[in-house]
Amino acid sequence: MSSAAIRILVVDRDPKYREWLRLHLGIMYPDAMVSTLAPEELESRSGIDASRACDALILAADFGSGPDEPQSDGMTLLYRLEPREPAPIVVLAERGDELTAVSAIRAGAADYLPKRLLNPERLRSSLEAVLKGAERAVRASGEPPGGERPQGDGSPGGERAESAGAPPAAAAEIAQRDRAHDRAQIGEYAVKRKIGESEKAVVYLAESGRLGTDVALKVSKIPAEGRARQALEREYQAILSVHDPAVVRIFDHGIEGGYEYLAMEYFPLGDLKARMQIGVTEPEALRLLEKIATALSVVHRAGLLHRDLKPPNVMLRDADNVVLIDFGLARLLEGTHNSTYTGVLRGSPYYMSPEQALGEQLDPRSDLYSLGVIFHEMLTGRKPFTGASAMEVLQQHVNCAPPNLPPSLSRYSTLMTRLLAKKREQRFGSAAEVIAACHSLGRARWSRRAQSAA
Repeated sequence: MSSAAIRILVVDRDPKYREWLRLHLGIMYPDAMVSTLAPEELESRSGIDASRACDALILAADFGSGPDEPQSDGMTLLYRLEPREPAPIVVLAERGDELTAVSAIRAGAADYLPKRLLNPERLRSSLEAVLKGAERAVRASGEPPGGERPQGDGSPGGERAESAGAPPAAAAEIAQRDRAHDRAQIGEYAVKRKIGESEKAVVYLAESGRLGTDVALKVSKIPAEGRARQALEREYQAILSVHDPAVVRIFDHGIEGGYEYLAMEYFPLGDLKARMQIGVTEPEALRLLEKIATALSVVHRAGLLHRDLKPPNVMLRDADNVVLIDFGLARLLEGTHNSTYTGVLRGSPYYMSPEQALGEQLDPRSDLYSLGVIFHEMLTGRKPFTGASAMEVLQQHVNCAPPNLPPSLSRYSTLMTRLLAKKREQRFGSAAEVIAACHSLGRARWSRRAQSAA
């Protein structure tokens, strides 16, 4: 089953755990619709409708009944759900044992997982197994589960991306479109070659006769219809609001052949990710930190948060200057509360702040945390947090202290601690404060060198 078609309902008494599951299910299945309910809400009309309409129901509850206890909350809920003929139910059991697991399966659960042993791999494996089982049952019956599916865009994050998981016909269409673009004229731009690609867009090197120069042409993979039509337009408007060499210049926005495109400044020197793969010296890392902080100060003064700061989104204009690109996730500061909390997590898990991982309200200090992750990677050659899954990485951002710098880099420990603090109030308050700290460290370094020379 394509993730774009999945509708998952999470039921748990704990609102924080419900939200945690919702956010991380959104990472596992980026285009799924994930909703949550408290157990008591299942008896409402909307709760009944939600349980009937979903493709999978995750029920977290207490299954700890025994000979001397009344029937558990979990079993009671299962018996209430069973007559509705809902989607397959995955139980996340608090307490419970082998006997309650058997009872739960007999009562209609498709799978039973002890909540204390839950990890991303177990949850994904369970969901994929029950969804495949449901899909086989649907093919056998010839009827869609939960009623007829809505057409068009149905994801909580807005756009439905075409991906490697697309049906064969859709994949063939994508490949054919890419081949056509490789030799196409898109708007006024003559395509030379593909230079980058993400889940939702392809970037081409193209030539503009009007501008007399090469441009980076970002073409959406998502048909420009409905809400998806605004995807690159939002990025266009965000960049247009900022006039500074530290932010990519944007030349044009349009629609060609049913797909949006953006024409932007092209950077022959590439991005920071490629530069880091070559190797960054300690002085270069400090200088790049200051340059990126300077670029962020421009963005924040314009009333924007970047929200997706990572090495591939930092371009090199020349040896000493950087440029921020990819403002597809950027949001106005005054609008950040609703822009992050209500949708699926967006951005790279490796560079997300703890508050972004938790779906909380964001402010400029969230971008500064991402900057701290980049600085750690520049200095050490390693990301501070890694894991087998996006959920693992995000849990570390929220709960784990960053690794200590090696002794040879200890002079940066205070700076790093303030950039990567879990609590925002313990971080630098602004990009200007980061710049000042960089200046201070730079002066101290030159002072040490002068003393050594003397």
